[in-house]
Parts: sequence; structure tokens; C-alpha cells
Amino acid sequence: MAANRRGAAAERLESVVRELFGVGLPVGLTAWDGSSAGPADGPRVLLRNRRALRHVLYSPGELGLARAFVRGDLDVEGDLTEGLRRCWELADVTARRPGRLGPAQWALLLRTAIGLGVLGPRPRRPTTEARPRGVLHSRRRDRAVIAHHYDAGNEFYEFLLDPRLAYSSGYWTSDDPSYTVANAQDDKLELVCRKLGLTEGMRLLDVGCGWGSLICYAAEHHGVRATGVTLSARQAEYARRRAGELGLADRVEVHLTDYRDLDGDRYDAVASIEMGEHVGAANYPMYAATLHRMLRPQGSLLLQQMSRPGPAPGGGAFIESYIAPDMSMVPVSRTLDHLERAGFEIRGVEAMREHYVRTVRAWAATLEQQWPEAVNLAGLEQARVWRLYLAGGALAFENNRMGVNQILARKV
Repeated sequence: MAANRRGAAAERLESVVRELFGVGLPVGLTAWDGSSAGPADGPRVLLRNRRALRHVLYSPGELGLARAFVRGDLDVEGDLTEGLRRCWELADVTARRPGRLGPAQWALLLRTAIGLGVLGPRPRRPTTEARPRGVLHSRRRDRAVIAHHYDAGNEFYEFLLDPRLAYSSGYWTSDDPSYTVANAQDDKLELVCRKLGLTEGMRLLDVGCGWGSLICYAAEHHGVRATGVTLSARQAEYARRRAGELGLADRVEVHLTDYRDLDGDRYDAVASIEMGEHVGAANYPMYAATLHRMLRPQGSLLLQQMSRPGPAPGGGAFIESYIAPDMSMVPVSRTLDHLERAGFEIRGVEAMREHYVRTVRAWAATLEQQWPEAVNLAGLEQARVWRLYLAGGALAFENNRMGVNQILARKV
């Protein structure tokens, strides 16, 4: 690695960070000219070209950095999760500092950008970035948003997830090395079935059924008649095929249906696993009322849902642009309030945040260990999206920036 040179890019960038924030770089930095700065140990950010900084110049903060990473203009050598951890700690410290950048600080940034030759046309956005159109949470826009993430290809999800394609937090009951994410997902599905009190012949509705993991498990192991609804055509196609392969076609049905269009017979139990985050704050009362309406009296609801403390309900600029546009996560107390207003009696709440840390890290390990296959299935840009998504997601749950809870409620 080239030694620092006076006026070299990495050294000048480190100097700017010190002047603006009063601290040094949290990670090592290697610039396009071969210069280096920052800590010699731990993760190292690689700025492969000036365009990496141009992304941030046009989109300051998380989104610009994410675009640079997804395009490959910025990379991380070493442990990506640790790199994010150090950068988030710096962001937390600087966020507590009084005041904003003033004219002198902006002048410094402009002089640095000019001196490093960063100024230029706006870089092209990654092709994998979502660009939702239409009225927020209209049926048409919701279908497009779901298709962006879930219709990318069942083959990639088969590669990444467990054999049941359960794309939600597992429930880890063992530290034995032989215990895998597939075991944790089975234990989660069994936990859901047990909390709902499922028995032979009961009717179960799964709102946002994904690839059918719960409805197939409940039909196979608890003898229920299960109905799943999803907005993803690829998920519906897979779930129907999977039910047929398991000999469950007479007990499992899947509909390509918006939850707002649900009506008809009432069910003994309703589940909705990590789907409520997608309905939007304005529509949540309608969502809760629909879940209540679809249950018979004394029927049980099991809601597994991510939460986020504080006033920022979305998943952040990266998540909203690449993974789950229009996502809304709120404190669990607000979700309970919506359910009670809809007529539910809350019977229990179980926090599962630590379980999601282990689940996401298991997915991330699969991605890292079989990177060439991930790229082959998803394409390089999309694989890099997932690499950043899983590293950041595990850290967000670890640091309690996001949580996940199972809520058991009853229609009274």
C-alpha cells in the first residue's frame, strides 16, 4: 500500500473530517491515487475513483454512500459490519454536537472537492434502485413496491434462505453448532402455531404469506386448512407449487390478493408475519380492522412485526431506496394501540430482537461464503445491495435501532 504523500487524497479527506467533526477517521481509507489514512487495523474503505465522492456530493449522507457502494465505486476491505459499526458510532457522536455546518465549513468542503477533482456531472444511479410512482400506498404502487423486492427471482431466495423460504426472524432455541437457521425457522413456525392454538380442522389465514412457509407448515404438522394471500406473483406461484409437492393441495390455497380486498368467511386464526411494516401509517387502522374482521369471535391473531423507536419510522435512505420503499416501522406501543382500537384484546408480547441478529447473520454468512453464486443469481449490483443490507440489518437489530416482536391478540 502506498505511503501517505503530502496533499494526497486520503490525507486531505482525513484532515477535512478532523476539522469538521473534531475526530479522526473511524476506519482506514485508501483513495484512488494509492494514498492511505486512518487506522491501520480493522476495516478499510476503498475509494476506487473520484466518482465515489461525487455520489456523496450530489446525495449527501447515507444514500450517496450506498449508491457509491452498490455501483462498486466505493468498497470495504475486511469486515463490513465492523466498518458500519465504527461509522455509525461516529455519526451518533457528531449528531449530538450542537449546530449545523456553516458557511466556513461548506466552503472547506467545496475547496476540497475542487482540489481533488471531484466536481463533475451527477453519477448515474444504480439500476437496482427502486423508483416507485403513484399515490403512496395505492394498490398499484404497493404491487410495484412488493414486486421490486420479492419478484426478483425465487432462485435467489432459495439460495439465501432456509428450505421453507421463511423470510422473517427465526426463533433460536439452541447454541449447538449443528443448529442452523433452518432449525430456527422451524421453531419459529411451531411457536406461531402453538400460540395460535392450532388443531386439526381449524381454518388459518396468513396475510402476507410469502413463499408459504407458515401455511404449509401448519397444514402439514397441525392439520389445519390454510389460506395465504400475497401481492407477489412469484411468491404465490412458488407457494402453490410447494403445497402440491408436499401433498397439501387440498388443505392449502394461495391467493394473489391485496389485504384490503379480503372478505368472506371468517377464520379460526389469523397470522401476519412481518407484513404490517408495508401497509403504511395512514392505512394501519384499516389493516388492523381487516385482521379483526377476518376472525371469528374468540379467534386469535399472531402478528410478528418489526419496530423502530423514536420519530423516524422508515428503514433509512438505503432501505427505502433499495429494499422496502414506503416501509413504516413504529414503536410496538403504537401497534398495540391500533390493535386495541380495532377491537383486539392483547394477550401477549414477546420481543425477538436478538433472534433477528442471529437470523440475519446466518443469511449474511451464506451470501459471503457463496459470493460467486449470489452474483450469478442476482447480478453484481443486486448482490452488493444484499451485502450492504444484511450487514447493516444485523447491526441495526444488535444496537436496538430496530426491534421485532410477536404480538398475540384475541377477538372479543
